[in-house]
Amino acid sequence: MARAIHVLAIVHWIGGVAFVTLVILPLARRRSYAEGLALFELVERQFSAQVRFSIPVAGAAGFWMTWRMDLWSRFLDPHFWWMGAMLVVWTLFALVVLVIEPLFEPRFEQIAHANPQAALERLTRMHVVLLGLSLVTVAGAVAGAHGFFF
Repeated sequence: MARAIHVLAIVHWIGGVAFVTLVILPLARRRSYAEGLALFELVERQFSAQVRFSIPVAGAAGFWMTWRMDLWSRFLDPHFWWMGAMLVVWTLFALVVLVIEPLFEPRFEQIAHANPQAALERLTRMHVVLLGLSLVTVAGAVAGAHGFFF
């Protein structure tokens, strides 16, 4: 059950990141920068509220499985590099969504409204990097869980 909950939370979370990165941000960049930024903020605000639930659920289920099956040694085994990658990706997103975004949102809004073009470009780069790290991690985890080692 924990694995199913873990996977569902990750599908919601990373699927949403993919949607924002590959659909919303390109749409936003095709509009005037002020309109594009408004579109991004509208979608991101809705998604942020949801992902503030799925990220902790994914982390709790992952921790539960690691503790319950005593998988701590895998973090030191290079064959299971994706275990560490999952922890790094989860930590990055948890910090960004649960700590950094709420603390710096007012400051970002000031910067973004002063220069929406630069804000959209920065947001796009950040989302592309985070999505890339996430997809490599997901691919490694799925392959590794089925006995394929890179």
